[in-house]
Amino acid sequence: MSGKLYICPTPIGNLEDITYRTLRVLNEVDLIAAEDTRHSIKLLNHFEISKPLTSYFEHNKDTKGDYLINKLLEGENIALISDAGMPGISDPGEDLIKQAIEHNIEIDVLPGATAFAVALVGSGLDTHKFVFEGFLDRDKKIRRKRLEELKEEERTMIFYESPHRLKDTLKDMLKILG
Repeated sequence: MSGKLYICPTPIGNLEDITYRTLRVLNEVDLIAAEDTRHSIKLLNHFEISKPLTSYFEHNKDTKGDYLINKLLEGENIALISDAGMPGISDPGEDLIKQAIEHNIEIDVLPGATAFAVALVGSGLDTHKFVFEGFLDRDKKIRRKRLEELKEEERTMIFYESPHRLKDTLKDMLKILG
């Protein structure tokens, strides 16, 4: 019988935002797969969780994804965590989840911190209808083309962006979206 893949959201900025259920699961699983082990070890140490930790990120997701799927098929339970928020939203966790589904591995998505939901609710913008775009492309031509496609969008739009690209992206948004 295969193990279970737990999708465990982690605090976005305040360690108190983690749920009791997430803490219980992190203490019970056989292995924790983390986007950045250097970042995640701080969280685990803070809550005195000492479980084996392995990296799973954009540049190793193919080989490490196969490794994790094999561990799950062997019966191990694995928790997937990201640096902050919900794994699988604009991060490589999406690929591991798809692989697990393809192999009929049980997945348990725990509730918790999700950056875009917190930002949307706190923005005061219309929350009845919205679209999540995630990260725009790094290539400015592709990014600008996508913004042009979104020019007539009437729903509240949510984007993720890295701090070092934020200024250029905001300039493009101002120019194209107004």
